[in-house]
Amino acid sequence: MQTEPDLSAQHHVIIIGCGFGGLEAARSLNHPRVRITLIDRSNHHLFQPLLYQVATAGLSAPSIAAPIRHMLRRQRNVTVLMAEVGGIDKAARQVKLSEGQVLSYDALIVATGATHSYFGRDEWAQHAPGLKTLADAFKLRARILLAFEQAEKTGAPEARAPWLNFIIIGGGPTGVEMAGTLAEIARHTLRDEFRRIDPASAQILLLEGSDRVLQAFPPELSAKAGRQLEALGVQLHCGSRVVQIDAEGVEIEEQLPAPEGGAPQTRRRRIPARTVVWAAGVAASPLGRSLGLPLDRAGRVIVEPELSVADHAELYVIGDLAAAQSHEKDGRALPVPGVSPAAKQMGRLAAANILARLQGKTAQKFRYVDYGALATIGRKAAVADLGRFRFSGYFAWLFWLFVHVYFLIGFRNRLVVLMDWAWAYLSFQRYARVIAEPAGGAEADS
Repeated sequence: MQTEPDLSAQHHVIIIGCGFGGLEAARSLNHPRVRITLIDRSNHHLFQPLLYQVATAGLSAPSIAAPIRHMLRRQRNVTVLMAEVGGIDKAARQVKLSEGQVLSYDALIVATGATHSYFGRDEWAQHAPGLKTLADAFKLRARILLAFEQAEKTGAPEARAPWLNFIIIGGGPTGVEMAGTLAEIARHTLRDEFRRIDPASAQILLLEGSDRVLQAFPPELSAKAGRQLEALGVQLHCGSRVVQIDAEGVEIEEQLPAPEGGAPQTRRRRIPARTVVWAAGVAASPLGRSLGLPLDRAGRVIVEPELSVADHAELYVIGDLAAAQSHEKDGRALPVPGVSPAAKQMGRLAAANILARLQGKTAQKFRYVDYGALATIGRKAAVADLGRFRFSGYFAWLFWLFVHVYFLIGFRNRLVVLMDWAWAYLSFQRYARVIAEPAGGAEADS
């Protein structure tokens, strides 16, 4: 007769957050001596790099999300709780849920990621939504599609113009991908669908405060990305700093060419627009501040080389919440970028170090392996930085496509996304364009 395992004898690991890092940690802790409680506010794991595709009607939500319980159904040592964490008591080794339940742990992994940062101007959030969750994507998609609908109903050209101005703030990968996709929607997807307006007359403006887009990429790839964006019809405004956002538009301060022998000059101007997308900055999850640990300027928790925190070897912080360094073989300590491969590698190392300490072995220092960076710009346009190999254009776009399909969760999602993209490539169409709640609520999706 088979007896039930003694759960009290197992090492209880709590993982907060089921993003890339948390999910990787849970899978890596599939060990008979470990019992896992995985806590997340939602019931699904989200493939965030493709979230903008949901916001721009290219993909439906199930194509880039999967239920956490379904993904971990065969890992019998995992209990999944859909709950909000209210606090963490490091001394007592307890996690308190918002509903009041208290859970004790032997080891804790905090992987709650990042949220939007408006650089102290949080009142801008209602006028310039960001993109971090499916709810964000649904609301943004409704806002984009309703702008064209409102323009169709508006008679006077001067009143119609703000509805056909789309402003994306931030020239990182998300901003670049969003701008390129919006240009494709305006010029191809919506062609011949309206009678009073020409969707192709929409202006897509990408505002970037620095002197080039895609700052994390080499300058030559940034320049190529800029040219590809402009070829798609995107108006690029580098050196433009946002000073005000409201329901009617955006006020910017932009740099002007310096007169001969003179100092650089700036000017302020207002751009009327009813649809503004925020892609300019991120901040660490607020849960990090509640830990009472040293933080960096972005609010990330400063971690030890093993990804644990000072004086608490049992508490690990990973992913976008961690101010981690990569400890190279030559002794250098390099900052780790806030990208999904880094989060997954942190999750694996945190799990490995928990198991190592459980077995009386020495924990290892984190070393990030950089596989390169990719950013898509639009149809047959992308840039790829793979270290020694740098390329752009059609082949970079194909590479980006197959890499993202490969890393999606589940065979069904890979197949559906590949079919949707193939059809969109051939027809220019995006069929996930249903607005369920025009009044402004989060729309349903299928």
